[in-house]
Amino acid sequence: MESTTIAVDLAKSVFEVAVANGRGQIVERKRFGRASFRRCLETRPASRVVMEACATAHYWGRVAQEHGHRVTLLPPNYVRPYVRRNKTDQADAEALVDASRSERIPAVPVKRAEQQALIALHRMREQWMTTRTARINAMRGLLREHGLNLPCGAQTAVLAVPALLDSSTELPVALRRVLASVREEIRALEDRIAEVDRELGNLAAADPVCQQLQTIPGIGQLAATALVGTVGHIHAFRRGREFASWLGLTPREYSSGGRRRLGHISKRGDRYLRLLLTHGGRAVVLAAARGQRAGGPPAPCAPGRPRAPARGGGPRRAAGEPAGRCLDSTSGRWRCGPGPTSTRPSSRWPTSWPASSGPSGHATWRSSPRDSDRNGC
Repeated sequence: MESTTIAVDLAKSVFEVAVANGRGQIVERKRFGRASFRRCLETRPASRVVMEACATAHYWGRVAQEHGHRVTLLPPNYVRPYVRRNKTDQADAEALVDASRSERIPAVPVKRAEQQALIALHRMREQWMTTRTARINAMRGLLREHGLNLPCGAQTAVLAVPALLDSSTELPVALRRVLASVREEIRALEDRIAEVDRELGNLAAADPVCQQLQTIPGIGQLAATALVGTVGHIHAFRRGREFASWLGLTPREYSSGGRRRLGHISKRGDRYLRLLLTHGGRAVVLAAARGQRAGGPPAPCAPGRPRAPARGGGPRRAAGEPAGRCLDSTSGRWRCGPGPTSTRPSSRWPTSWPASSGPSGHATWRSSPRDSDRNGC
C-alpha cells in the first residue's frame, strides 16, 4: 500500500500539489505549470493521486495511470465541506487530503478517451439542437410581426418558409434575405445533427452493450450511447434503485423524528440523460394509450406493463414510472452483459477498468460498490 498521497488542485495552467504521508500530514507543497506537472508525474514514484472529478480530471487521471500511479477522483460536492475558512488553492489541496481519508466518500472511475468522445458527440448535438430551435423561434416571431404564421412543428415550419417568402409581398427585401439566410443556417445545422446521428449509430452498432440496451422499451440509439458514455460501468450500482437515485429520478427526502417526508424527484443527476429516459418513458406511455384505444394489448415494458396516464396526472407525470422501470431493466441487462467475468481489483475503490471492444469498455467487472455516486456527473 502506498504511503504517499499526492493531492492535486486542478486548473487550466496552475496546479497546486500537496504531498501527504501515510498519517495524513502534509510534508510538501508545490505549484506547477502544465509541463512541470507532467514531469512531476513521470519522475515521482508510484503513489496515490487524488483529484476532484472536475474538468480535465479524467485526462490527467489517465496520464497519472500511465506512469503507475493509483488515481482517485472525488466528487467536488463531497470535498467542499472539508475546505476550512477561505477558499484558496492550498486550502483546496488540503481538503482533498482530508477527504481522501474518508471511507464514506465514493470514488469516481476514470473515464476512457472513447467514453469522453462519445459524450462530446452528444454535447455538440445538444448544442446544435438548441441553436436550431432558437433560429426557428426567431423566424416565427419575425414573420408573426408581419402577419404571417408558420405551421406547428419544427420540420413543417422550415419547409413552409420558402413559400411564405415567395408569396408575401409585404415583407421588406432586407428581411427576406435575412430569413432566407436563417433558413440556410437551419438546414446546415440539420445536416450536422444528421452526421452526428450517423456516427452515433455506427458506434452503437459496434458496441454489444448498446445493442443490448436498445432492446429495452423506451431506450433508443441516443439513450443507449449516452448511458454507455456517461455511466461506463454499471456495476458501480448494486441495484437499479441506486441507478435511479444517481440520475435524480427518486423522490427527495426530508425526514426527521420518525416522520418520513417524500417530495418531488430530486433531479440531482445528469440532466441530459434524465431527459432522454423521461422522453423514452413518455413514448412508452403514449404507445400504451394508443394500444388501449385501438383495443389491442399494451406494449410490454419490463418488469411490468405501462399504464395509460391517470386522470389529472398527465403524460409527463406518468412517464416517470416507465422511466424508472427502464432503469431497473437497464441495470439488470447491462449487469448481465457480454464479456468474461473478471475478478475485483485489489483496491477498495476501483479507479480504472479494463478495455474491451466498443466505446463502453466496462461490461466485464462483477463488483458491487456500496454507493450510487461512484460514477460522478
